[in-house]
Amino acid sequence: MAYRVLVVDDEKLIRWSIRERLLQERHDVVEAEDGATANRLLEHTDIDLALLDLRLPDMDGISLLCGMRERFPDMPIIIVTAYSTVDNAIEAMKQGAVDYLTKPFNMDELALAVNRALDERQLRNRLHAQVAQAKTRFGLDQLVGESPQMLAIKELVRKIARSDASTVLILGESGAGKDLLARAIHYESARAANPFTTITCTAIPDSLLESELFGHERGAFTDAHAQKRGLLELAEEGTIFLDEVSDMSPALQAKLLRAIEDKSFKRVGGVHDICVNARIIAATNQNLDLALKSGRFRIDLYYRLSTLPIILPPLRERPGDLPLLVDHFLAVYNREFHRSIGGIQKEAMDRLRGYHWPGNVRELRNVLERAVLLASGDRLVENDILLGHLTMPGSHEPEGRLVRLPEKGCNLAEVEKDLVLQALGRTHGNQTQAATLLGLSRDQVRYRMDKFGLLG
Repeated sequence: MAYRVLVVDDEKLIRWSIRERLLQERHDVVEAEDGATANRLLEHTDIDLALLDLRLPDMDGISLLCGMRERFPDMPIIIVTAYSTVDNAIEAMKQGAVDYLTKPFNMDELALAVNRALDERQLRNRLHAQVAQAKTRFGLDQLVGESPQMLAIKELVRKIARSDASTVLILGESGAGKDLLARAIHYESARAANPFTTITCTAIPDSLLESELFGHERGAFTDAHAQKRGLLELAEEGTIFLDEVSDMSPALQAKLLRAIEDKSFKRVGGVHDICVNARIIAATNQNLDLALKSGRFRIDLYYRLSTLPIILPPLRERPGDLPLLVDHFLAVYNREFHRSIGGIQKEAMDRLRGYHWPGNVRELRNVLERAVLLASGDRLVENDILLGHLTMPGSHEPEGRLVRLPEKGCNLAEVEKDLVLQALGRTHGNQTQAATLLGLSRDQVRYRMDKFGLLG
C-alpha cells in the first residue's frame, strides 16, 4: 500500500536520496527544506508519515516535532539528524517520535524504519476501528431506557468505566441484561482496546472452571498435554466477566479472592506467580444475602466484589422503557432480516404491556424476533405477539396450572424450598412481602426458612 511521506531536511541531496529510495517502496514523497514549508504542506496535504531533521534553518526540529504531534497525534514521525546526542534522542522520543536515525544512515535501514512505522500505524487504525465498532454494538447507547432507574444506571456505568475500579458486582434477574451492562462498562473505559473475556460459572465442574479461569501447566493433570493460558491471564489490561459467580464453589471462590487481592495467581500445576491487571466484573441472578447465610458464598469475596454494586431492575419494574425497547428491537431485526416493519399496533402494544415478562429483556427480544420474522403486514398486530411457554399439541395441560409436574417426577421439598427462595429473592429478603407472594403468614415463611436452613 502506498503512503505519502513528508521529508523535512535543509539538504537537497539528502531529500533527493530519501525520495528516490522511498519511491522504490511505492510511496509518494513531498519535500520541505525548512519548518515553515513543512507547516504549509501539512495544512493542505494529507501526510501519513514525516521524516524530520532536528537542525533546520528557521526553527528547532524539536519545536516543529511538538507542533506536528499536537496537530496530528496519529501521524508517526521519524527523526533524522547528523547532530546526534543522547539528550536529543531522549527528548525527541519523549515528544512522540517513533524512531531515531543518525546521519549518515543506510537507505535500506531508513526504508525499513519507514515501513515498520507505517505498518504499526495501520494496525493501530484497524484496532481503533474495531474498538469503535464494538463500542457501537455494546456501548452506553445499547442500554435502552429512559426510566429513572435506567438513567441512574447509565450515569453509574459512566463513572465506573472512567474509574480505576478493579471489581464490579452486577445483580439482576436472568435476562435483565447483565452481560450487556458488563460490556458497556468495558467499552466505555480506557480498557476498551484490550480483551473482554467472559465465563459462565453455572454447572461447570470445579476442575474445569479453575483451568478455564487460571489456566494450567503441561502435565498438571491427565489431559493437560500443553500449557494453557486462562481467561484471567488473557484479560490482561482488559476485563473479565464472571457470569453467575454465585455458582462457583467456596474453594474456588477463595482462589479468586486471593487473585483479586494479590493481583496475581498460579496456573493449575504451576509454581510461578503470574501478575495480572484486569477489571473483574461479577454477576449473579441469585439473592446473595441468602447465599451468604447458607454458606454457599464467601462473605470476604462478597465484600471485595460489592465495592461498586449495580442492581439491574427487571423489565416489569420499568414499564415506561417498554416502547423504547420495542422500537430498538424492531430496528435491529428489520436490519438483520431485511424487513420493513413500520411499527406496532396499539392492541399488540397493549398485549406486551399487560405481560409480566418473567424472562425480562431477553424474552422481549425473542418475542419481537419471532414477530418480525413471521409478520405478514407492515406493522405488528396482536396475533404476531406470542407470549409465554409453548405447549406441545395433545398435552392437554389444564388451564391455569401454576407448576407442571415433570414426567420423571420431582422432590416436593426441593420445589417448596425453591419457591421460598424465589419469593425472598424477588422481595430482596423481606419476609412479610415474601409471605404475601406465597399466600402464607410471615411465621409460616420463617418456619420454612428454618426448615431449609435459610436462616442466618
